[in-house]
Amino acid sequence: MIRKTVKDVSDALAGVHDGMTFMLGGFGLCGIPENAISELVRLGVKDLTCISNNAGVDDFGLGLLLHQHQIKKMVSSYVGENDEFERQMLSGELEVELTPQGTLAEKCRAAQAGIPAFYTPAGYGTEVAEGKEVREFNGKMYILEKAFKADFAFVKAWKGDVAGNLIFKGTSRNFNPCMCGAATITVAEVEELVPAGELDPNQIHIPGIFVQRIFQGTDYEKRIEQRTVRQK
Repeated sequence: MIRKTVKDVSDALAGVHDGMTFMLGGFGLCGIPENAISELVRLGVKDLTCISNNAGVDDFGLGLLLHQHQIKKMVSSYVGENDEFERQMLSGELEVELTPQGTLAEKCRAAQAGIPAFYTPAGYGTEVAEGKEVREFNGKMYILEKAFKADFAFVKAWKGDVAGNLIFKGTSRNFNPCMCGAATITVAEVEELVPAGELDPNQIHIPGIFVQRIFQGTDYEKRIEQRTVRQK
């Protein structure tokens, strides 16, 4: 049995250094790798390129790295509710590559599958297409998008086993699955780590072959980005 477990988040992030490119799963504040982000803040690594749908909020998620000016470039689809993200982007302190959300997901999935590039109609005729190859298929124009290249992918799952098999719960099954195996090293933090064989094979979303390191996460806050309640 191949065991992918490491003792804690410190061991899981061994080898991380300045100037690296990271993928970080999650959507808004849902399913984000909270432990990995906190450890990156503690390590103080800088000049990072972060690939993530958005950058959390000002005081949580990737917003913590932004406040410490550890991120050099954000590749994302949404500035969202993060005022510091917006401020750094508009002031030129932060390089931002805005990418259509579906294209962002597919660039991750393509990297996961070993596909170097693909054609998509998303962004044709806009700034997104500038400098990219354009081809016509069946009367429709498409632009060539290249798969991402990343050093680490940090994902968060509900359950995992010591072999790295993962189950995601609810809407945390967003960018997390397509980022698994899309980087040189995939690090998974889980709410519950179980022995091999305990997970129902029919319920596993990501097999352990896509994961290099897995650890039991702690102290999850699971914040809600926008709380909406029904009027009485």
